[in-house]
Amino acid sequence: MYSKKLLEPINNFLKCSTPESWIEEARKPENLSVILRDHLLCELKASQSAVFLLKRYVLTDEGKEQITQLVEPYELFAYKGMGSLETLKGKSNISKSIQSKKDCPYGQDMIDKMVLLIREELHHFYQVLEIIESQGLEYRPITASRYAKGMIKHVRTYEPEALIDKLIIGAFIEARSCERFAKLAPHLDEEIGKFYISLLRSEARHYQDYLELAEQIAGKDISDRIEHFANVEAELITSDDTEFRFHSGSPNLLTK
Repeated sequence: MYSKKLLEPINNFLKCSTPESWIEEARKPENLSVILRDHLLCELKASQSAVFLLKRYVLTDEGKEQITQLVEPYELFAYKGMGSLETLKGKSNISKSIQSKKDCPYGQDMIDKMVLLIREELHHFYQVLEIIESQGLEYRPITASRYAKGMIKHVRTYEPEALIDKLIIGAFIEARSCERFAKLAPHLDEEIGKFYISLLRSEARHYQDYLELAEQIAGKDISDRIEHFANVEAELITSDDTEFRFHSGSPNLLTK
């Protein structure tokens, strides 16, 4: 079956499974709007994080402009309500290749991996928006959960260690997303469930790409940092959370 083979390395990477209490909350019909709106923004934030890494570490000025233009229409829709499904259609394509700065040994590999990730996340954004509209729901921006910020505050402040930590965090976010898609899919409308299952392969590859880049740039064993962030991530997922979101922890006195 698709899930056992694909999810086994994901589940081994993560320190814990999603709490059943979160699944019970997520499967409630009244929470579908929260799940979908937060999921849509998570796809955008995943692409924005990859854009930040590319602009901060490897891109030429021309490349920075190209990657900014790629994400901008989705940001305008998500945060300012500008645009629609029709105007976003086909916007996740790049007209020409993006090149790395000449003095960056890992630059082109990062570009190849991150540009593919950005394009896929933006396409998923579009697909989630299609589902929101097909369900007759209204898109409204939603506040972020504590999840990503809770990990980012553990990033070291010097290079290349800061970059390595950011890549490890990216791996955990993608791995957790993959795990949650699989856990949630059986409890949703068949159309949405099938969509979530269709995302598993790309999310699993994204987590692997982040880890490979972290290991390549470090040039040494990083298992201690992976273990550190595994513990931080597990604490965020299993501890009580007062806000329900796609990456939130165990529900407690939830607010929407």
